Amino acid sequence: DQFISSGEAKWLRMSGLVLLLPHGYEGQGPEHSSARPERFLQMCAGDNMIVANVTTPANYFHILRRQLLRSFRKPLILMTPKSLLRHKLAVSKLKDFAKGSSFHRVLWDDAEIDAEHLSTTELVPDEKIRRVVLCSGKVYYDLLEERDARGIRDVYLMRLEQFYPFPALSLTKELGRFKNAQMVWCQEEPKNQGYWTFVEPNIEWVLGRIGAKYPRPSYVGRPAAASPATGLAREHKAQQEALVDAALSLKKDR
Repeated sequence: DQFISSGEAKWLRMSGLVLLLPHGYEGQGPEHSSARPERFLQMCAGDNMIVANVTTPANYFHILRRQLLRSFRKPLILMTPKSLLRHKLAVSKLKDFAKGSSFHRVLWDDAEIDAEHLSTTELVPDEKIRRVVLCSGKVYYDLLEERDARGIRDVYLMRLEQFYPFPALSLTKELGRFKNAQMVWCQEEPKNQGYWTFVEPNIEWVLGRIGAKYPRPSYVGRPAAASPATGLAREHKAQQEALVDAALSLKKDR
């Protein structure tokens, strides 16, 4: 509150501080699941800092490299799930680190970019996609594995890698391909925590900009709760399976 979020506004003092905060719902209980991203996002204004949750080694490399290459400094708040350290799908090609590559604020579905053949799904054409699931962090890989296991071809998974400054123009470009699809925001955190209250109005603005059939995104995730997470492994697993199922289950048009 005193320095990271408002130091530049109060004292004209730039800071390139990087915070790597453990964050990810992995069944380890309420004290080891949430870095409280909603509290950082609440303090975001005037491009005062960067809040991100990256899902690939290449994006992690580029966002750190960008901190040093820029001619100015901003604090970087990174949510870092432990399970992605050795996750078999969280990989990048060497070319993604080489000259000409860069940080992506929004990342595509692995079934589309075919990164190291991480997905076995062959997606239908853009105009036939019935649902776009927007998400961030490790839940993307849970959704990817379950979608492949079910053989679903008309659900597109899109990752929001940077939350603030919000990548409105990048998201407008990507979602413009799916104007007739249902839009869903999926998160592991309870509804009153995590990213939902921040991203919902921003996504709604994007949907209005592209003239989407469904003008508002739907929420999929844990219900509002006083505690960040349950301490029971069985309950955690049931909650996780339920939210993944809800994100991938298509609703019929009324």
